[in-house]
Amino acid sequence: MVRPKSKFLNALARGLGDHLEKDNILREYEAHIDEILLESLDCNDEEEMMNRLVSRLGSPDEIVQMWKEELSVTPSNMKWLFILLNIVLFCGGSLLTLVHNLYEWDWITKVWNYLTAIPTLIAFLYMFFWALLGYEIGRGFGHGGRRLLRTTFLLSLIPNLTLMILTVFEVIPHGWFAPLLTKTFIVACIVFTMVLYPISWLGYRWGRKASI
Repeated sequence: MVRPKSKFLNALARGLGDHLEKDNILREYEAHIDEILLESLDCNDEEEMMNRLVSRLGSPDEIVQMWKEELSVTPSNMKWLFILLNIVLFCGGSLLTLVHNLYEWDWITKVWNYLTAIPTLIAFLYMFFWALLGYEIGRGFGHGGRRLLRTTFLLSLIPNLTLMILTVFEVIPHGWFAPLLTKTFIVACIVFTMVLYPISWLGYRWGRKASI
């Protein structure tokens, strides 16, 4: 069914005009059309095949409208939004640690004791944050978001790595993180850090599919 595919992609290309992500968008939709064609080998009617494409993907006009709306969310804005969110989380945790160790405030101690009792839950919530990062980039920028994902991930990871280095070399006293700072916890932190990018990548793939 070459003609429905060509007709669909040609209409999409005309509608996109000089859109910055035009080539990536066309490649993305071509891949999805190929998947649909493979699933529809029993269909020999071109009009029916076109209807299936529109039903699954939307019409070329609808797709064009969607991508024009996406222009309002630029890669730069998306990147710095997630970097800022990660810095807020990092600074919030750092401030809590600092205040807990410098001041004997009962309510801070209660919050600290509660959080240090659920490190696994906090770790999984943080991994969800990175999955959401990948998902939003994939949904917003599709195929063209891979470079944005890598750049955002590396820049967002700088505060995390900085904290690890300062702690390992005891620039930050180990006692500040009691009772968390055990060998098991350190190994867990390293493992969690290593899996953050794969988690973001899976989120990105999921977001790409959701954008179709």
